[in-house]
Amino acid sequence: MENNLLNLRMTSKMLSRQAKRCQKEENKELEKLKKAISAGGTEEARIYASNAIRKKSERLNITKMASRVDAVASRVQTALTMQQVVRSMGITVVSMEKAAQSMNLEQISAVMDKFEQQFEDLDVQTGYMEGAIGGTTALDMPQDEVDMLIQRTADQDGLELNAELANIQAPQYLPDEAS
Repeated sequence: MENNLLNLRMTSKMLSRQAKRCQKEENKELEKLKKAISAGGTEEARIYASNAIRKKSERLNITKMASRVDAVASRVQTALTMQQVVRSMGITVVSMEKAAQSMNLEQISAVMDKFEQQFEDLDVQTGYMEGAIGGTTALDMPQDEVDMLIQRTADQDGLELNAELANIQAPQYLPDEAS
């Protein structure tokens, strides 16, 4: 299972690199498009525009796939963590049985402390993994945060949003603008 996790992580990185290549190729096509437009080459402009759109679509599809692979890798990591916890808890239960049979209170207390520590560790690991899974799945992002980022980026760069994005309401307070 750990080999699968490693393969998933490597696949995700490979897909991310491929998406970056597509971005570069898209930018090259856009530059060619600008040159063709200024030179008045209508046919060339259409070809370059078509290529740019195709590369953008390819990049988005690859990025989505990378995100999905990353989410699966996080789930595999959670499963591995849970296996380790179950193994540790099994060992602890055996230790508790031995301690109970001998009725050594110090040993029982030490085993119980270890058992409680494992539960605390499990809570921390589970919280971390839930955060990682939430961070890797693009579809789980709150829409209002996405809208705020789009609006903020457009405002910072002085860009005009198209009609579909223009309906985003800019919040009165942005967290990184607090003084």
